[in-house]
Amino acid sequence: MKLPLEKFGKTLISRELGSEAFKAFQSTLREFSQGEDLEIDFSGVLTLSPSWADEFLSPLLNQLGERLILLPTDNLSVHATIRILQEANKRAFKAKA
Repeated sequence: MKLPLEKFGKTLISRELGSEAFKAFQSTLREFSQGEDLEIDFSGVLTLSPSWADEFLSPLLNQLGERLILLPTDNLSVHATIRILQEANKRAFKAKA
């Protein structure tokens, strides 16, 4: 399943909004097949803050592990945020080449 993060907005900032987005996504996640991968698509996202991503992506990583896959992007704020989260969580995200 591919999840375009743009559906939550082009500017993804603040813990509160990240937490709200994660809660809103839970109903979709419950329908998610056990063996299926979740691909995160950053297309259309202008800004991704570490606080928003920590509230949305970190819990997904905890729930899905290797089944959470980050699709390639040229967005520098996404790259910086992912690097910060990996250092803070001491855990790497799986990225598609």
